[in-house]
Amino acid sequence: MSLVFSGICSHAPGITGRAERADPALRDPLYKAFGGMRDALHAARPDALIVVAAEHFANFFMNNMPAYALGMAENYDGPIEDVEWLRIPRRTVRGNPDLSRRLIVEVQQSVDVAYAEEWRFDHGIMVPLHFLDPDNRLTIIPGNINCQGPPLTPLRRAWAFGEALRRACDAVPERIALVATGGISHWPATPDSGMINVDWDKDFLDRWVRQDKDAMLSYTDAETYRDAGQGGFEIRTFIAAAAAARGQGTIHFYAPIPIFAVGCTVATMEIA
Repeated sequence: MSLVFSGICSHAPGITGRAERADPALRDPLYKAFGGMRDALHAARPDALIVVAAEHFANFFMNNMPAYALGMAENYDGPIEDVEWLRIPRRTVRGNPDLSRRLIVEVQQSVDVAYAEEWRFDHGIMVPLHFLDPDNRLTIIPGNINCQGPPLTPLRRAWAFGEALRRACDAVPERIALVATGGISHWPATPDSGMINVDWDKDFLDRWVRQDKDAMLSYTDAETYRDAGQGGFEIRTFIAAAAAARGQGTIHFYAPIPIFAVGCTVATMEIA
């Protein structure tokens, strides 16, 4: 069929784990934006949802760190974190190994993507699913881009991965949705945790909304680390979503929420 939905959202664990400590004037509109994305996602009637997240050393480590990976399992469990800390109940999520395999075969025509028949979901996937699929109805295909352990994949290759995902989605008869998750500027697990570079975030989102490929791919890792922290490397997932959708974006919510330690984002992009 085709790609039928594309969006991006933040996945910071504080969004659920520290909810009561956030300013309701910011938290409630963020949750409302997640609800709007949920409604739009389900209205697209996807047969499966690809969630492209960033690895947090939950499944891959420096002894074996693929640049790109897709899941190919019957089921997935999550969250891997303590449920009292993340405040998301543990669940088993349905996969589709046959569909995953067909997508992986097509992606491999241009991008060397790893695949995994075992995958435990951490907050990078479970926080979005908590809002976007609260009733656990969707079939999920997890995706990963290494945004954690240098050397990191070049931004132009993240774009190529998004293009390959789009080609793969268009090659199968099923209706496929894609949501990319990450942060924009943030400094997780450092003394600077909670710091947010709002100007940098807004500049990146402006490039993303306008589908300005050259501008999105112009960042160097050194500049990103300096201006957006190591968490800023997760722009790779957002770039992949833009490459897959190819349309114009709409920001439904953006605000810095320091107790969540990230500039929280919910946005969708037209499928061109």
